Amino acid sequence: MPIDPRAPYDEDNIFAKILRGELPCNKVYEDDFAFAFHDIRPQAPVHVLVIPKGPYVSWDDFTAKAPESEIAGFMRSVGEVTRQLELDGPGYRLLVNMGGHGHQEVPHLHVHIFGGRQFYHMIPD
Repeated sequence: MPIDPRAPYDEDNIFAKILRGELPCNKVYEDDFAFAFHDIRPQAPVHVLVIPKGPYVSWDDFTAKAPESEIAGFMRSVGEVTRQLELDGPGYRLLVNMGGHGHQEVPHLHVHIFGGRQFYHMIPD
């Protein structure tokens, strides 16, 4: 079902449940702004999701509503995760899907970190 990035935040989405400790995950990192864990359907040797701790549906929602300190803290957290995973040397890809056209599957902002192999240019369908 396509995600409407303008819809109100759903407190029962899977990532909200992970944040509350109601669902298990393979945690990689946590700080005041973000929580990171391994994707359950990895698309690369390293595939980690980083989610903000606040209730944001999408990138657009986050950048429009979050205070500057939260945006900066979240961005720094993504960088910290890439360094902890030792991806900063060989490189990595970041991906944020937004809404139905962006193929967003969970209505909670999340950044995908892909690494552990060579990536090539992206070709649209």
